Amino acid sequence: MQKLLLLGAEAVAQGAIDGGLSGVYAYPGTPSTEITEYIQREKLAQERKVHSQWSSNEKTAMEAALGMSYSGKRAMVCMKHVGLNVAADAFINSAITGVNGGLVITVADDPSMHSSQNEQDSRFYGKFAMVPILEPSNQQEAYEMTYHAFELSEKFGVPVLMRLTTRISHSRSIIKRKEVKNENELSLPGDPRQFVLLPSIAKGRYRGLINKQVAMEMDSEESAFNEYIEGKDKSLGIIACGIAYNYLKENYKDSTIPYPIVKISQYPLPRTKIEKLVNETNEILVLEEGYPFVEEMIKGYLEKEKVKGRLDGTLPRDGELNPDHVAKALGFEIQKAGKNPEILVPRPPAMCVGCGHIDAYIALNEAMAEYGAGRVFADIGCYTLGALEPYNAINSCVDMGASITMAKGAADAGLVPAVAVIGDSTFTHSGMTGLLDAVAENAPITVIISDNFTTGMTGQQDSQALGRIEDICKGIGVDPEHIIVMNPTKKNHDLMVKTIKEELEYQGVSVVIPRRQCIQTVRNKSLAEKLRELNLK
Repeated sequence: MQKLLLLGAEAVAQGAIDGGLSGVYAYPGTPSTEITEYIQREKLAQERKVHSQWSSNEKTAMEAALGMSYSGKRAMVCMKHVGLNVAADAFINSAITGVNGGLVITVADDPSMHSSQNEQDSRFYGKFAMVPILEPSNQQEAYEMTYHAFELSEKFGVPVLMRLTTRISHSRSIIKRKEVKNENELSLPGDPRQFVLLPSIAKGRYRGLINKQVAMEMDSEESAFNEYIEGKDKSLGIIACGIAYNYLKENYKDSTIPYPIVKISQYPLPRTKIEKLVNETNEILVLEEGYPFVEEMIKGYLEKEKVKGRLDGTLPRDGELNPDHVAKALGFEIQKAGKNPEILVPRPPAMCVGCGHIDAYIALNEAMAEYGAGRVFADIGCYTLGALEPYNAINSCVDMGASITMAKGAADAGLVPAVAVIGDSTFTHSGMTGLLDAVAENAPITVIISDNFTTGMTGQQDSQALGRIEDICKGIGVDPEHIIVMNPTKKNHDLMVKTIKEELEYQGVSVVIPRRQCIQTVRNKSLAEKLRELNLK
């Protein structure tokens, strides 16, 4: 078994490579930078052509990795703690979409602010997202946890958060390597709507995430990374999290500690082990790097308060609270409706009659028919409704701007052609950086910017993209010959299909702009004047 002398950050990188990694996506930030740098120069990663180029920011990195996971491959995202603030939109939603290939988000926290603007503790994000958290106590665990994390991610169908701290990242130790795993084969999600977070779909996905929590806690209870260590002196019980366990051992000769200990390196918290410790000892000392994350939760165990609410099922865990829920929790009798109550049939939203998005989708579906389903990544806007009948045209909607970066990640995984659909306003909101990543690597993706001259979904506000889309794309570096404007109408259907097919065959970044005014703005005189000035009418 090969031994290597590695930084903790490098141990994470080696564990990912040996665990079957196909792509790492990152924006540099101390103390996480060395993870990606190690993968960029590691021999096996180079032989396997593991994707390892830098992303424009942490958000685009998170979305591209999610796109690779969508395609069945194992991906990792790396950033420092404040970078998770940038990636939070995609990260939180990725817990609800779930994953296809294993997805690991490695975040390096910086207690004491050695090179950062705050000390935030990324475990809160993991708890917030309700995903497993791994926190190594040494370099060997950093390697083994990363190696194992992809399997854990695929086991529960959710991303896994790997939390490092500065001392783990930037100190060296000898690690023993495990057997190298093969990369995953390319495969599409079994549920074609898994990655489309329309409310009707997201509600079910969220309930599914909640229902996995018990199994995640059981896995944590049985994890080799969590341990109950017996001790003779019951006057004190110690909970040691991550690197704090090493700090504890350093205070005792031969690491012989008289007190019982719960060593925690995998979350959710192993509740049974903690309750055993609480019941057997007089008081508890919690050792953890960062915020009092575990301590705040443990206080509830110690005080043994009888608490009712959402966690015990007294109130529903998901959905909106209402007076009937509160009445039931208070023990009041619920007033039932009459025998024949009026039933309001829900009317889901739909694209407007005469909407240009409709004609664009019809053309796109025909152009994509020969490639099969599962290759179109969309964004947030009216056009997200293209996921529904009768179009069934898109396969993702995660957060603002994710379409281009997910398409890029899928293309990195080998899913070619891959298509991104994004609206004009969303493109200037957060799609431009993703396009920059695609251009920087000449990714073989087709980006469809559906331009209706407004921010249609939220009430026809002004769009920052008005009259600027082509210039932005040229400025970012898209080849002008592959920036094509079309008028999405039925009479232009054949031309649109032909054009899209041609761009799908192009082995680089192409941008197709179906351009037609939003039907809801035809009486907007101010917009009409602007369109005349820009010669867009």
